[in-house]
Amino acid sequence: MGNDGGSIPKRHELVKNAARAKTVSELKATALESLGHAWTHCALSGDPIDLDTLVSDWRGRLYNYEAILNGLMPSDEPAEITPSSLGIKSLRDVTKLKVSREGKSLVCPISMKELGPLTKAVYLVPCGHVFAEVAMREIQEKACPECTTEYSQDNVIPLLPITEADISRLETRIESLKSQGLTHTLKKDKSEKKKKRKGDDVKEEESKAKSDETLKRSKKVEDSRISGINNSFAASLTAKVLAEQDERNKRRKLAAAESAPQRRGTARG
Repeated sequence: MGNDGGSIPKRHELVKNAARAKTVSELKATALESLGHAWTHCALSGDPIDLDTLVSDWRGRLYNYEAILNGLMPSDEPAEITPSSLGIKSLRDVTKLKVSREGKSLVCPISMKELGPLTKAVYLVPCGHVFAEVAMREIQEKACPECTTEYSQDNVIPLLPITEADISRLETRIESLKSQGLTHTLKKDKSEKKKKRKGDDVKEEESKAKSDETLKRSKKVEDSRISGINNSFAASLTAKVLAEQDERNKRRKLAAAESAPQRRGTARG
């Protein structure tokens, strides 16, 4: 077996294609490629983005309006990704974006820079106009430069954010809106209103049922006392007399209950 001229193979010969860590430039290229895809494809359907019907959610993700609309409609066909799984319960959870274009490219109407993976973009809620972030920082307006709709800094939404600071700010914003019963578009959350209304309706129905039951019992007792009277007028008059008698009996019982402690005190004296 041994001494046959053979040799023990070295590790690099056994593992010729050993895995290696990617370089910084390779990681950046991968991230840029992923971001580029997100800029050009709907996050729900995967179809190419239609700039005429572009919408975005509170996270700054991009969708085709039709994909969101179809996803919210009841369907017998199961889907891997639904609007609900992405946190979109209604059309109030997405903002219709108003973009400026040069050909097929999306551009900032202030700086005329092409927007995409290499240029950070933002949009304003509630109007939906899209700008380069650097341009909005420079002008520092309190109203949209395109339509003059007023906005707050909280409602400047970065498109496809990648920094932890941006993502954290957006999460804080949506939680604050939810606590106020509002959606991403600053409109009332109808789903929450329906839940409250449903709860109120249940309480109202329970209260009504108890009231009806009490009325039925009272009427049943009253009917038993006048059941032998065939004349409707006489029956009505008798019911009235009985009601007055019941009221007098109630007052007597109440007076007796109040005077009982006084009698016990006199007896002890």
